[in-house]
Amino acid sequence: MRTSQELYKYHVANVQRVTYALDRIPFTIRSAIASEDDKTLAAFLPLYMLLLGAWAECRLRKLLFEPNAFDNADRIRVEKRPTHFEKWQKLVEIAFRKHYAIPKASLAQALPFTAASRCAEIDRLLSSDLRPVIEIRNKLAHGQWEYLLNNSGDDVSADLMKAMRTENLLTLQFKKSLLGTLLDVVQDLAVSKATFERDFDTRYRHISEMRRNLKTRKYSEYAQALIEKRKRGLMRLHP
Repeated sequence: MRTSQELYKYHVANVQRVTYALDRIPFTIRSAIASEDDKTLAAFLPLYMLLLGAWAECRLRKLLFEPNAFDNADRIRVEKRPTHFEKWQKLVEIAFRKHYAIPKASLAQALPFTAASRCAEIDRLLSSDLRPVIEIRNKLAHGQWEYLLNNSGDDVSADLMKAMRTENLLTLQFKKSLLGTLLDVVQDLAVSKATFERDFDTRYRHISEMRRNLKTRKYSEYAQALIEKRKRGLMRLHP
């Protein structure tokens, strides 16, 4: 059996490898958009969504073994949760309890007002922004790239299909930036209470900015700009 220090190194390497892939796939997708190559676009967008969910899972594993963050008992409590989303929720709960010295009482009642508000907001963001990525990733990992099925496998999941069809490179890149910052918030919380309290507002502003971009930035304008760049020979095709 490997030591926690060795396992941490493995998880760091996994995060780095997945991040490398995640950062380079957009070049292929942008080229497909610029060339109006719908087949390549349809092939690589699900791959980007799949890797986005895998990246979040790798970050969870790495964080669980972060030095001075969690012990083996904490990791067992997290891993017992049935879904990846619930593991993140449990990790956040444990981190708040450890840093604010609340072993058993209700966090909502025992935390100071600011900390309780941040705890509630992190939980809301995990539910609204991370959970859909995880759910779609689970379906894509089982080869459901054209039709996402419900959990019983006897029908198409209308909600997940609707969510997947609204995604494009622009929305996925905003979501990657948003999720990266959200997971940074959780890492700050787990590793250093002082850093968490110092940087929370700055990180939250970035999350809010990405949310605004998701609402206001138009994919049609983004795609047309890429097409025009290709026509003028200005398209950067490689990393």
